[in-house]
Amino acid sequence: MTLAQSAVQAEALMLRFRRIRSRSIALCAPLSAEDMMVQSMPEASPAKWHLAHTTWFFEQFVLERDPAYRSLHPEWHYLFNSYYQTVGPMHARPRRGLLSRPGVSQIRDYRERVDDAVSERLLRGVDATTQAIIELGLEHEQQHQELLLTDIKHAFASNPLLPAYTAPLAPAKNRSPVTLEFLPGREGVTDIGHEGADFAFDNESPRHCALLSPHALANRLVTNAEYAAFVHDGGYREPSLWLSDGWDTVCREQWQRPLYWQEDLSSEFTLAGVQPIDPDAPVSHISYYEADAFARWAGARLPTEAEWESAASGLTVQGNLLDAHALHPQSAASGTGLLQMFGDVWEWTASPYVSYPGFRPLSGSLGEYNGKFMCGQWVLRGGSCVTPREHIRASYRNFFPPHARWQFMGIRLGQDR
Repeated sequence: MTLAQSAVQAEALMLRFRRIRSRSIALCAPLSAEDMMVQSMPEASPAKWHLAHTTWFFEQFVLERDPAYRSLHPEWHYLFNSYYQTVGPMHARPRRGLLSRPGVSQIRDYRERVDDAVSERLLRGVDATTQAIIELGLEHEQQHQELLLTDIKHAFASNPLLPAYTAPLAPAKNRSPVTLEFLPGREGVTDIGHEGADFAFDNESPRHCALLSPHALANRLVTNAEYAAFVHDGGYREPSLWLSDGWDTVCREQWQRPLYWQEDLSSEFTLAGVQPIDPDAPVSHISYYEADAFARWAGARLPTEAEWESAASGLTVQGNLLDAHALHPQSAASGTGLLQMFGDVWEWTASPYVSYPGFRPLSGSLGEYNGKFMCGQWVLRGGSCVTPREHIRASYRNFFPPHARWQFMGIRLGQDR
């Protein structure tokens, strides 16, 4: 690569860095300082913590690679480290909402100063390792953009006033419901996992062989109307449909419906406040336990992640993602083949989150990013209505514990053939 080519590449990365970092600030525009401090449950984080933590990431892993760099607020490292034990101690996750100081204005100033320093570093020229870390940091930022929206949705849903983050949703498009069909998937040995020079997280590699038995996948996601039939049929009262841990969770938490459905079963809380449930839109905010129980009730099962990735490989990444600005799952448009593979809701799979054969985590502290969570979690695929489009791909492996519901999570059915 010539010096001129290197300079052009550095400037392009700097512009992308600024664009992605600016989107996080834009997502906070509807929020007050009080909104940005709320933490409604231990698994969620305040909006201002998301802004600070993603900034800490760039300062810690990019700027501090230079021995001459002096941290802007060394005492903040403890506050905004998330889980990087090899970097140092951290403030307890469930207590992030108690951090009234530093304030939002201080955190914004921190972001601006770190952004300026990273941009300057890029324009001066960085080595390949630093460039790769910046790319990782941008993907990390986009993960937190999704988390910021799902966390504020949970916080607003916890408020008796049920406030709205955004303007009322546009009326549901007048679409004819798409008939549910099962489409045969590939059989035999296939390759899954990331390949190529484009960015991917370490848990997407290495590419390897997977054996696919005869199977089929549903052409679209499970709808609210279909899930309502499960509810009305007593699905939450029938233990034979549930995994043992799932039934214990249903009883302990007294689950009777998806997370944000209201008691009338005809309205739901959204980022636009309480809205009528669109019967043809994908059901959302469903745990793995609920997805598995519904699939059993429907005489089907959840797809494996290998089945899902095999079906998604080669498809264009398009759909109801964050860039569409809907911020809520939408009904499927008519069409042939597999619909809604990207966007709307993350799709639970039947696969536990474990390493691929030959997996090697990143070296150093960044090796804590994914690998150490490979226990007690399940894989989801496809992205959601609050996932940035450029962030998702067929090989992307999201993961959550089976009881989690506050993310936009839903169901695509599979079956054996």
